[in-house]
Amino acid sequence: MKKTILITFLGFLFLTLTSFSAHKFYVSLYQVNYAPEKKMLQITARLFVDDVNNSIGKKYKKKMNLGSETETVEDLNLFKKYFNEKFSIKVNGQLKSAQFLSKEMEGDVLICYFSIKDINKVTGLEIYNAIITEGNSEQQNIMHFNVLGVKNTLLFSESSSKGMLKY
Repeated sequence: MKKTILITFLGFLFLTLTSFSAHKFYVSLYQVNYAPEKKMLQITARLFVDDVNNSIGKKYKKKMNLGSETETVEDLNLFKKYFNEKFSIKVNGQLKSAQFLSKEMEGDVLICYFSIKDINKVTGLEIYNAIITEGNSEQQNIMHFNVLGVKNTLLFSESSSKGMLKY
């Protein structure tokens, strides 16, 4: 009888612990706002820092320490290089480069700020976003846009890294 109770208890404990294990989400969020008074696109990216470090580390074969106390200038430069290779926006058919402004950490999320300047008006956006999706089929990049009061959302993944919006 004691053996049956012990086995039942251990089985219940196992089920309880495995049912509530942490589930890893592979999602990054981006907010893109057009500020006509400043003639610029303002971009905020929220990325899980471990996913960014893993992706950049694999690509450049280097241990990355973004968001940690041991972060180096080289880590930040590789991040900027990676971002410019994996993310681009064409405004009205013209490729525009996103300028890195700053970054901060919020828990395990790396928040990055970018801008694209000298945009008089927006009639269309063509977006390429392959951040972290290379080699990670579960990664999804959700981009929210607010341009001239019109809100749109695009979803990017390993199989779909390009999107287009018309205004």
